[in-house]
Amino acid sequence: MLSEQEHAWTDRRGRGDLRKEILRLEAEIDELTGVIERSRKLGLIANIAIVAGTMWLLASTVGAISFDPVALIGAIAAVIGGIVVFGSNTSTSKQAAARIKAAEARRAELIGMIDLRPVGEASDWIPDLRSPDRQ
Repeated sequence: MLSEQEHAWTDRRGRGDLRKEILRLEAEIDELTGVIERSRKLGLIANIAIVAGTMWLLASTVGAISFDPVALIGAIAAVIGGIVVFGSNTSTSKQAAARIKAAEARRAELIGMIDLRPVGEASDWIPDLRSPDRQ
């Protein structure tokens, strides 16, 4: 026989591992949220590299700075690398967002399977401390 607490975490078919699965899904959602945040930060760095490399190339082209082949190669590498990192992080963010959506849907489904019981009014379970029969 299941205790009250164990019964609350079983589904209508008697499976008792819903709580563990819900906790696992919540941990996965937290982890994926961190992945999205890191991707966002790397995307910002990639955008900065693209802008900086582009500005260097333009400044070198119009003659605002002296021509330096090493700096020119560095600027080209910054633009290309920034584009690659930005694209990679964008796809990683989209994949993580899709996985979060699926995990949240599964978590909601599992929560719906839990055999929940309605709780009465607060006065039903909180003793009246002013009553004379209080010991």
